Amino acid sequence: MQIALHSIPIRALVNGYQNSRDTGNIGYGGLLNIRPPYQREFRYDTQQKQAVIHTILHGFPLNTMYWSEADGGGYEMIDGQQRTLSICEFMQHEFHIALPNRSILYYDTLTDQEKEQFLSYELTVYFCQGTDREKLDWFRVINIAGAKLLDQELRNAVYAGPFVSDARRYFSKRSCPAYGMGGSYMAGNPLEQAYLETVLKWAARKEGVTIDDYMARHQHDPNANLLWGYYSQIITWVQTTFPHYRKEMKGLDWGAMFDEFGGKTLDTTQLEQRVHDLMEDDEIMKKGGIYRYVLSGDLRDLSFRTFDTRQKRQAYERQEGICPRCGKHFRLEEMEADHITPWVEGGTTVPENCQMLCKACNRLKGVR
Repeated sequence: MQIALHSIPIRALVNGYQNSRDTGNIGYGGLLNIRPPYQREFRYDTQQKQAVIHTILHGFPLNTMYWSEADGGGYEMIDGQQRTLSICEFMQHEFHIALPNRSILYYDTLTDQEKEQFLSYELTVYFCQGTDREKLDWFRVINIAGAKLLDQELRNAVYAGPFVSDARRYFSKRSCPAYGMGGSYMAGNPLEQAYLETVLKWAARKEGVTIDDYMARHQHDPNANLLWGYYSQIITWVQTTFPHYRKEMKGLDWGAMFDEFGGKTLDTTQLEQRVHDLMEDDEIMKKGGIYRYVLSGDLRDLSFRTFDTRQKRQAYERQEGICPRCGKHFRLEEMEADHITPWVEGGTTVPENCQMLCKACNRLKGVR
């Protein structure tokens, strides 16, 4: 990997700047692709963008930027996108700043001296030349404004192509189609690739591979229509199977539930009544687990209340340290709390329903 240090004045960076659907984000006289396909969505808020401009006007150093020398000439931005776009947007009056004892200031309301100072400010840029893997190794370790690169952002870089570009259109934009259709069921922020990573995880698991393997298989697909179709099936199934929405439905592994139960005929009225009853059960701590439980009947999908330290000590003293199953004596820390009458038989987490079993006996009871 060859790396060369350069100082680029802002006037050169913004020369020929364009930001359009057709041309993308271009700067540096048309030679710099500011937002190549693998770049993250723009995340800076107004305060962060203002901080970039204040740093420049005060003559303080900005963090180093990295540009990759692209095949066929020109450059692609590896790191520095959000600072670069902040600079360009300020010059296009998309936000303002405030200086001490001054009114609200846009670029055009700066003094001639301030404009010259701004345009002459030199950015520290490393030009990087090497293999794709070497460049992406840089991309992996670089932080932008303290925001560490996310795993899915790295995957987007490694497997850049028509599939990723189209998938990001569906899953990675503000108010993207995936958000409009199923945002109530998805966790995380689509701009931070949370939706895309989730649906890729679902699709990859269905094919029995990792997300990386799935993206490698589909890297050169002309679009992400199959992925979008799969997501649409899942969300439609959720909405028809559980038509009464509850906040506990957000962020569940709906892909796994659809793959396992989506082909079955289900009584949605009965399911809703069971969900309703279980939601009112104080013994169940992890309410989101109810949805898989009503489909699977597996108690491991639920999380129940546990006995507190005082209740455990009381049961231990009552038993005089003797495990009621094997009849041996144990120290308190060698034992675990157990419900005498299980939840499925109406047992609750109260002191009189607590017994202390040795760890071995508790494990044996659990697998029966």
